[in-house]
Amino acid sequence: MNVLECIRARRSVRTFDETPLTPEDAAAILDFAQKLETPYDIPITWKLLDAKRQGLKSPVIVGTDTFIAGKMSRVPHAEEAFGYAFEKVVLFAESRGIGTTWIAGTMDRPAFERAMDLRDGEVMPCVSPLGYPARKMSMRETIMRKGVKADARLPFETLFYSGSFDTPLTPEGAGTLFDALEAVRLGPSAVNKQPWRVVVCGDTVHFYEKHNKGYGEGGWDIQRIDLGIALAHFELAAKESGLSPALTIADPGIAAAPDTAYIASFRV
Repeated sequence: MNVLECIRARRSVRTFDETPLTPEDAAAILDFAQKLETPYDIPITWKLLDAKRQGLKSPVIVGTDTFIAGKMSRVPHAEEAFGYAFEKVVLFAESRGIGTTWIAGTMDRPAFERAMDLRDGEVMPCVSPLGYPARKMSMRETIMRKGVKADARLPFETLFYSGSFDTPLTPEGAGTLFDALEAVRLGPSAVNKQPWRVVVCGDTVHFYEKHNKGYGEGGWDIQRIDLGIALAHFELAAKESGLSPALTIADPGIAAAPDTAYIASFRV
């Protein structure tokens, strides 16, 4: 399965078949996570958690007791770095037939933070269950997916632009970048808001966040985690297309709407 196929195949899984994660799968996922590096050079501490043994609860998860979580220092670009790394873990799990879903709010957060031994100045942005998907979703999961239109995505031309935000980029005009941009378009995001916007200028691809109200309070912006997911998808698919993406942070000064902020760029 190539990257784009893996991204297309993956869905959020909240209903599992109650089969315990095999020691081999658990070890492989934790090893993969611990070896990950991010372009921001921000360390992340990873742990596998046992809900039954550690008293952890999430009302939306059925059929597994295993979770993976990461914690890191609350520093500039922490959100993007976490999204970038956690999504790579999620896709690695998918490649092994293991279900996942991003959880930021629907959990007993204090209990999870205790299990992660969270210290002052650290943050545990999200967790995910790990397990083997059940053949049939629970009613609650079906309703949740319908509520956020989980399988819908915005059109290509709404997300991607050529040279400036005045000129939408078509799939036909994307050329060798099509697979990498399509991988971005298909990415998961909080409540499926899809906050990424991308401007292609020659050999440089600029990523922006389109802010939605209610997602940036308290000095922590969960939609920047979504942008980290987008960066990971672009990088993985671009490399698979034979390109050599290199992340830079250098605002090109492209005129953007007040609710749209520069995040990072890839030179390809």
